[in-house]
Amino acid sequence: MTSSAIAADPLQSVSAWDETESMRSLTLPPADAYLMPGVLWGRIESAMTPAFWAAQCWYAESAGMFAPTRLAATIEREVAACLLGGYGMPAEVGWAAYVRLLELGLLDGTPTESELSVVLAQPLSVNGREVRYRFVSQKARYLAGTLQSLTEEPLEDFSSGRALRDRLVRCPGIGPKTASWVARNWLGADDVAILDVHVVRACIRVGVMPQGADPARNYRLLEDRFLAFAHALDVRPSILDGIIWRTMKDLGALRAA
Repeated sequence: MTSSAIAADPLQSVSAWDETESMRSLTLPPADAYLMPGVLWGRIESAMTPAFWAAQCWYAESAGMFAPTRLAATIEREVAACLLGGYGMPAEVGWAAYVRLLELGLLDGTPTESELSVVLAQPLSVNGREVRYRFVSQKARYLAGTLQSLTEEPLEDFSSGRALRDRLVRCPGIGPKTASWVARNWLGADDVAILDVHVVRACIRVGVMPQGADPARNYRLLEDRFLAFAHALDVRPSILDGIIWRTMKDLGALRAA
């Protein structure tokens, strides 16, 4: 075959019906084109390539999925829900613990560490199974301290997700990931990223983050890389990290089945 007969890698496209029952199409660059330095688009049909994530985000937006959603009626309760569900805690278990404390009236005012510990130590019903909440003493201490902090210095109307995040990390036991989760939910913020282990692994896989990337040591640097990735894909960060989290979590569950 002569060089003139070799065709360039074609553009990639997918189509889908949106909520108004209109057909929409997404066109992406060729698989061998660079999305950003060192990162190729890859093929749409190949799982976990940048093109794959772009298409998944596009599908989600078309269907109105993964929009930031508040979990609670007040910012203090929102903080409590995210604190109880963060740091290696399965989302379903964290939510069950939150609902238990809410029903008992322990998320209004300033409950003591002891009061919270007694309740968190009791078995929870999750998907028909009885489970135990992990890190009872630690989370009770953090939650009591955080609610006390928010009572003494109430949260104001923050203009950005990062501003709210930077205030929240001053609370006991709240790191940048949990604080970013609150900011995302409460403000619909796209200037922060929720760097869950699933999101970091996916970003390492495509070359957006380096091998060994550790949010515990370099959260802001890795967050900037993630936000640059979302910008290059032309998708909202809030949708991208939600899509990645759900997809990677589901894949993990399938492997364990």
